[in-house]
Amino acid sequence: MSGQLPPKKEREAIVRIALDVPRAAHLDAVEPADLTFDYRTSIVASPGQRVIVPWGRRELVGLVVAEVQQSSLAEERIRPIVALLDDVSALSPAWFQLVRFAAQYYQRPLGEVALPALPSLLRRPSGYRLSEGAYRSRSMTGLQKKLKALLPGEACAGEPAPILSAEQASAAEVICSVVTDEGRFAPYLLHGVTGSGKTEVYLAAIAAALARGRQVLVLVPEINLTPQLEQVFRARFASAVVAILNSGMADGARAVNWLAAHEGQADILLGTRMAVLASLPRLGLIIVDEEHDPSFKQQEGLRYSARDLAVVRAQQAAIPIVLGSATPSLESWSQALRGRYVKLVLAKRAQEDARLPAIRLIDTRRAKLEHGFSEPLRTAIAARLERGEQSLVFLNRRGYAPVLSCPACTWISDCRRCSAHAVFHRPDGLMHCHHCGWSARVPRACPECGNQDLAPLGRGTQRVEETLANWFPQARLARIDRDSTRRQGSAQTMFEAVHAGEVDILVGTQMVAKGHDFRNLTLVGVVDADTALFSQDFRAGERLFANLMQVAGRAGRADKPGEVLIQTRFPHHELFTALVAHDFERFAQQQLAERKGAGLPPFAHHALLRAEATSLAQALGFLEQARSCALARAEEFGITVYDAVPMALMRLANLERAQLLIESSARPALQAFLAQWMAQLHALHSRLAWHVEVDPLDI
Repeated sequence: MSGQLPPKKEREAIVRIALDVPRAAHLDAVEPADLTFDYRTSIVASPGQRVIVPWGRRELVGLVVAEVQQSSLAEERIRPIVALLDDVSALSPAWFQLVRFAAQYYQRPLGEVALPALPSLLRRPSGYRLSEGAYRSRSMTGLQKKLKALLPGEACAGEPAPILSAEQASAAEVICSVVTDEGRFAPYLLHGVTGSGKTEVYLAAIAAALARGRQVLVLVPEINLTPQLEQVFRARFASAVVAILNSGMADGARAVNWLAAHEGQADILLGTRMAVLASLPRLGLIIVDEEHDPSFKQQEGLRYSARDLAVVRAQQAAIPIVLGSATPSLESWSQALRGRYVKLVLAKRAQEDARLPAIRLIDTRRAKLEHGFSEPLRTAIAARLERGEQSLVFLNRRGYAPVLSCPACTWISDCRRCSAHAVFHRPDGLMHCHHCGWSARVPRACPECGNQDLAPLGRGTQRVEETLANWFPQARLARIDRDSTRRQGSAQTMFEAVHAGEVDILVGTQMVAKGHDFRNLTLVGVVDADTALFSQDFRAGERLFANLMQVAGRAGRADKPGEVLIQTRFPHHELFTALVAHDFERFAQQQLAERKGAGLPPFAHHALLRAEATSLAQALGFLEQARSCALARAEEFGITVYDAVPMALMRLANLERAQLLIESSARPALQAFLAQWMAQLHALHSRLAWHVEVDPLDI
């Protein structure tokens, strides 16, 4: 970062700039494929540098893409750049290669991918002033001071690595041999049962990469998994710089950690899905923990899969990537079966005296339930309390009850803005919509008939917590879900309390299901396991199995045996049969056979066109136009175009939503079709909101 004004060119040049602006605003001053804009400059501007440019009456920060010899615009219409920002070194060609791929694959403009990948502080045109011949940011000085604080002091040795089990050592040796043999792409699927010590294999591979002077990118699906891994990394690699990147960080902290990675000062970058697009100039290894988790798929804006982009990034950089999970996604499992990924297996728990928990099914058709609990589950919790052991009650539904109902008529608590129920939250006396955020006070009487005895139907984590508190008043209870962990740092505090033995009974959602090593937890009880068994979503079974297998794995991770009790009305269902046997391969084989017969992913490739408008007719009308365009080219590209239909959640925040599914047996054919179809969609000039999602998780 020189801080000096770049040298002037002998002549003015035209540079192409990527901007994050609405596609509808491009007029005729843009390359339609990627929304890049032409500007004049007399200053040497290299690709990857940030610039301030005029945009209408505003100024925006953009990225230099390339210098061009000729523009399609008339010379008098090409405006000059305002300033070249050199307070941060230019982004590398390798980084541009990744964001270009993401833009092309997910059918989004380059600027819409590249600019949001930068910290917000580096995208603000304000705060810069011309001083001593250079543009300087008032906030950059502070960021540089904070960046220095990230660097470790005197070099010191970290904690010694433990002796690995035979399975761990074998897997680590395979990965490390490729890490040290630079210049080779090698994808590994590390399939290890819960408690098998996948983290130690990661650490061995990270040590090999750091020894070669390379950076390591570690992706986790959720923010609350970051603190414990950060502590492990800092303890094991005391002299390494560990940077953190996730959406829960303040703008300044995010910018500092991003800069540490970008300038090559961070050795390990630990982050959620957004970190996959971070700039890492000496990247040598990528690790994706819990690679099956749907949280790796962005659900708004650029709808990308961080796991899939991580594989692409490793391939582009010719480096190894490790995808770890006890319940791999069927897409990754299929890749391993085809030999495209190398499968490494950890079939036993790492601690010698630790065993996989015994899983028992409680048939709720025969067992009497009281407040949602069977007698065997209640008795098992009481036994753990007597022995001073911890229990976990799992219910993947927050709130007090899914719905309020009037027993005297047909009224139920619906959201006023969505085609969904409003969930009853008893502590604050409100009904909340978990889709759009709408909330309202619970009515004193039924709005339809005036009956004052409104009843909650079903149960959420709040109601389960209340029930357990009444039954076991002496027990120390904790509830961990999105409602109880809204304050920054609260989730970490609560998890630390569980680890410290300050909690006897933990009630939680999927936030507690993975990645946590509760040493004194010996019982897991699953209250309601059937809701996803017969969902219209073809991935529901896969997600349910993963959730149950992951949460079951929290029990018995030390020397005390673990037990898992699952309440279900369908104890003979094939999903539960495989679960009781801890047999992921059996479940995966059955699921893949079903999907192959039905022509579903990973044996087919999908794209969804979704539209939302004030009326359903308007949304469907646009989709019918789009479908006509698609049908005209369907045979040429070998694709299937389905009918336009309302979405499962048809109304969201007062907008009616519909979708159109495109299917192909070949990914290249689908991509070729989408590239042409997108141009036709924009030519429709519709005023409603629409987007195309490639590889959607929900259909």
